[in-house]
Amino acid sequence: MARPPLVPTGPELTAAERTRYARHLLLPAVGADGQRRLRAARVLVVGAGGLGSPALLYLAAAGVGTMGIVDDDVVDTTNLQRQVVHGVADVGRAKTASAADTVHALSPTTEVRQHPERLDEATALDVVADYDLVLDGADNFATRYLVGDACARLGVPHVWGSVYRFDGQVSVWWAGEGPCYACVFPHQPPPDAVPSCAVGGVLGAVCASIGSVMATEAVKLLTGIGEPLVGRLLVHDALRQTWDAVPVTADPGCRVCGSGADPTRPLGWATGAPDFSEGVADAGLVPLARPSVDVTELSALLEAREVDTGRAVLLDVREEGERSIVALPGDAWLPVGEVRSGASVPGLAPGGRVYVYCKSGARSAEAVDLLRARGVDAVDVEGGVLAWVASVDPTLSTY
Repeated sequence: MARPPLVPTGPELTAAERTRYARHLLLPAVGADGQRRLRAARVLVVGAGGLGSPALLYLAAAGVGTMGIVDDDVVDTTNLQRQVVHGVADVGRAKTASAADTVHALSPTTEVRQHPERLDEATALDVVADYDLVLDGADNFATRYLVGDACARLGVPHVWGSVYRFDGQVSVWWAGEGPCYACVFPHQPPPDAVPSCAVGGVLGAVCASIGSVMATEAVKLLTGIGEPLVGRLLVHDALRQTWDAVPVTADPGCRVCGSGADPTRPLGWATGAPDFSEGVADAGLVPLARPSVDVTELSALLEAREVDTGRAVLLDVREEGERSIVALPGDAWLPVGEVRSGASVPGLAPGGRVYVYCKSGARSAEAVDLLRARGVDAVDVEGGVLAWVASVDPTLSTY
């Protein structure tokens, strides 16, 4: 059902604004009053990446008066495949600065507030409180739960989107009006349980599809038109080109917005989070010391032929698509999922040592712990293939 506009109407439009936003003024549901509300609105976009990029562009083009941008990252060449708010000349710049320039180029009258840091428990409430609406395009679960928690506590509507490979999801979380994020996703997944786009990949145009829906939901909420995605989760499959709406409901026992929620509890998962280390104990695994080697040491071992099939093996635990971009010479391959399933290291002789690497170190650390718990002499390669490219062979591709 339709809901009242989030913001009041602002001052009358100027002649230039009436010309610029004429196509909005022609829409009876929007009109001059709706355009004045957009100009008076304050919208926070969390993440100037794949989802934040199209959302920022369309909200700026729509005439949103104040936009905040949260991102602690810098533009990387691999971002340009989908993060259309940045260009080649922006590589190495702070994403907030690059995005702010693009927004200003499109809408010079929009006030842009840069927040070039990662939101945390100490800052999230203060940042979110300055805005009427939050669009969440974060690329990690910790930030998603933190933003969802802050929005629920403040009663701020939370337009959320997520993409992975060819799929996407969108909803509007709004405590008091419908479910919050934690109502529908009450448990944060263990680290690396869900591969990121940097690991699993994503079709760039899917980000545009989901990001534009997020922007549409924002305009609807700000102006009070249509039926927002409160209580519905929109699921997109780009390969089949389908959109399905799944009903979702508020959880009366939700730890974030339920009747028994503690308003003084620290935000996010800083306390009271599920202890996923219990899963290791339940599996009968005992945490062991994790030996490691840096890429410079590994390079010397390879040159000295200290790493050889059988006696010692260099093992890649990434996914097949990642190997098509870059792999270290003479390595064996066993995805971390197969390590979890108990598969043996290819070519490793009894008593041999295995040097394990991944993209940046998280999956290799897990694989080393699993292998050592089975009695395998496993060593973690610190920093993974990214460290190798940075310190040993910068001619190789990266991602």
